[in-house]
Amino acid sequence: MTSQSARTTGRVTVRGSLTKAVLTTALLLALSAPAPAAASAAPGGPGPGRAVVAADDWTAPLSTRGRWIVDAEGDRFRLRSGNWHGASGTWNGTGSADDDGNHHAGENSHRIPLGLDRAPMAEIIAGFREIGINSVRLPFSNEMIHDTRPVTDGAVAANPALRGKTPLQVYDAVVRALTDADLAVILNNHTNTTRWCCGVDGNERWNASRTTAAWESDWLFMAGRYRENKRVVGADLYNEVRRDIWNDPNWGLGDNHDWFTASQRVGDRILTEANPDLLVVVEGINWTGIPVDGFAHGRPTLEPVRALSHTLVDSGKLVYSAHFYGYTGPRHSGATGIGETTDPRYQDLSPGELTAVLNRQAFFVSAEADRHFTAPVWISEFGAGGREETGAAQRAWFENFVDHLIRTDADFAYWPLVGLHENRRGNGWALLHWDSAGRRMGPYDGDDWRAGAWTRLVRSGGRSGHVAPVAGWSMLSPDHADFVASRRMRALPDWDPGARKAVCPDGRRLLGLSHTGNRGLCSDVTAGNLGDPAGGHEVVRDERHVAPGGDWASGYTKLQCPAGHFLTGYSVRGAAVSAAVCAKAAPDGVTGTGGRTVWFDRSDNRGAHPKGGDFAQGHYKGQCADGEYAAGIAFTGRIGSSRTPDALYCRTLR
Repeated sequence: MTSQSARTTGRVTVRGSLTKAVLTTALLLALSAPAPAAASAAPGGPGPGRAVVAADDWTAPLSTRGRWIVDAEGDRFRLRSGNWHGASGTWNGTGSADDDGNHHAGENSHRIPLGLDRAPMAEIIAGFREIGINSVRLPFSNEMIHDTRPVTDGAVAANPALRGKTPLQVYDAVVRALTDADLAVILNNHTNTTRWCCGVDGNERWNASRTTAAWESDWLFMAGRYRENKRVVGADLYNEVRRDIWNDPNWGLGDNHDWFTASQRVGDRILTEANPDLLVVVEGINWTGIPVDGFAHGRPTLEPVRALSHTLVDSGKLVYSAHFYGYTGPRHSGATGIGETTDPRYQDLSPGELTAVLNRQAFFVSAEADRHFTAPVWISEFGAGGREETGAAQRAWFENFVDHLIRTDADFAYWPLVGLHENRRGNGWALLHWDSAGRRMGPYDGDDWRAGAWTRLVRSGGRSGHVAPVAGWSMLSPDHADFVASRRMRALPDWDPGARKAVCPDGRRLLGLSHTGNRGLCSDVTAGNLGDPAGGHEVVRDERHVAPGGDWASGYTKLQCPAGHFLTGYSVRGAAVSAAVCAKAAPDGVTGTGGRTVWFDRSDNRGAHPKGGDFAQGHYKGQCADGEYAAGIAFTGRIGSSRTPDALYCRTLR
């Protein structure tokens, strides 16, 4: 949850020189304040106990087709989700965790999903169904997984069957109850430690308070733990990756702060080692830089995806995610006082400006078809204050943002679903609140201004029914290490030791290469899977398959596939091509004998209207046509050359 220091600190003005201490303080205050908690709804909605929308009829597991999430029958499944927080922690990080006053907004979750001390689990979940939720993002912390301390009896006073259980065992029970109610569950690694998110708090990155290896191990454990429960549908890898005091996260540099590489690796490991059915949810970067005017800072969100996107071993499992709140902005951390900058917040933007910014930061991923980055975008956190929110800008922001979710037919998850109240007063952000006597305050009790917008959102029609399979496009990026997206090739011995290897996902063929930069483009466009069901491949390191009289790149070294094979991968040493991987085609899958040479050593050569998008920004690229397959790579070893790809040999499919 994005921090909001405006809710906990007064307005402070910083004057004079910015020392290192002041900068550190600014960063701490700007990024460590609590986020909103819970809320309700307003007039115009259904009465108590009435469902906003009919229950979904869906078949697990889920996957993706282009920008859509679909169920096992191929029918669109729109994530109409909410966040049931608490298991990732509500403690603010100072004072005794036993004191409710030291928890965000005074709401002590007791290390488990919030509200189990006040309402039976079945009642809470029934409330989710009533307000139109079909799925729940369920945060947890890495610490929770290993926490052996039983919850107190008071923490589960309304659910006595949970007495004596550890937080993980309570989490298990919540997962089972949610899925028994036909709700989809997305596991969310929210924090390292069990405390409130999100600031400079030891939870900035997946490896801020533990090693990357330990983080991966925890994910394999959690993904495998619910493998048999098919309505556990997703793994949301980490929440709001952001700067710590000294370092920024990055997207593709290959170091210990590289969120792209870390998420790519653990996503593949989850699918290959723990649970192949899960959607893998990758959130963009939430914050980089020091939030002080004159210093570079901002919210990259999903903008880096345009240049570098994930390619998982299982096509159809990737979902991208982003968070938006009115009090933050494209370059505003949400702070007030120290750490506040003059940049506009989202709620300061006009509807037109807001739409442009949202599309640039996140929604382009699902809006642009036939790109290497095309995927569903799940807005896994958004929200606004409820009954006590009187600000015109805040209210307008929520209405405008909901309108954009409806307009783009986006998947979404409100933050949060559950909150606490006394005499109808409390944190206010949740959609459902319970008081200490177990009395529920819901969104349709007649006094929550958000009810109309919420009803519009959950009732919005959008795409429904069957979604036909679409051609997929994906990027290979062996920038710093192997990038083998083929399950079959990953299971085989190292076919070019010491080289960085890149292979398309099974079922896709290599269609494009960059002259420098080592990037590749894969697709199954036009013909689908060309591969022989029995498998088979050949690693080509020389010109043995170039037929006499068939020199398609005179004076250049040619790595050509044998007849009946097509390119699916390659390896590089430094910048130089090392070998080509040629997959065996199905009988009559590729029958072309002639071909054409596509040179890209001096300029782009991708055709008039190339699909796939710019898969190697700033580098020359070559690409075969949609109705072709690549059968060879040419390069030169002349003095001054780095043996980088110069040409592709493209043949007609049939």
